[in-house]
Amino acid sequence: MNPVDHLVYATPDLDGTLRELAARGLRLSPGGPHTGLGTRNHLADLGEGRYLEVIGPDPEQDGPPLTFGIAELTAPRLATWAVRVPDLDRLAAHPVAMSRQRPDGVTLSWRLAFPQDSLHGLVPFLIDWGASEHPSATAAPGARLLRLHGGHPEPEFVRARLTEVGADLDLVRADEPWLAAVIATPSGEVELR
Repeated sequence: MNPVDHLVYATPDLDGTLRELAARGLRLSPGGPHTGLGTRNHLADLGEGRYLEVIGPDPEQDGPPLTFGIAELTAPRLATWAVRVPDLDRLAAHPVAMSRQRPDGVTLSWRLAFPQDSLHGLVPFLIDWGASEHPSATAAPGARLLRLHGGHPEPEFVRARLTEVGADLDLVRADEPWLAAVIATPSGEVELR
């Protein structure tokens, strides 16, 4: 199975969400802007080469945020997750190259591919960091991913889609799709949905 690379917690109010998460014991460090997409992020190391990305609008960029449905959000939500793959070209026909500059001036470059239908974030996107240092190495330490799980009216259908990308997710049958992560912090457990 391809390992979890990171979780994407999208918010319409990045600064407010950062304050709320800090009050719950989850420390994050600045990641940087996604130039041209209208977003910026903050990161928390989750252990084992994984991290949490909290992403929201960047007030220093013109236009609305163009990723993860942020422009339509009214509250933060765990939007999706990513799995790291060493063979992105084999799994995706048209990977997209992206980059951002960290606050220390280092440029990170990666390639990714989104599924045709993420099924409300339950099917992850694929990412390959190439030669770039993985963001978990410089993200705020102190947290650990305990559980990533979800629900869907047709969990077997979601499992089949997960198998196609070499991913695994604890799933239950539910009336509405949902994705949740339980994260250990020095102050206790935090659940993000």
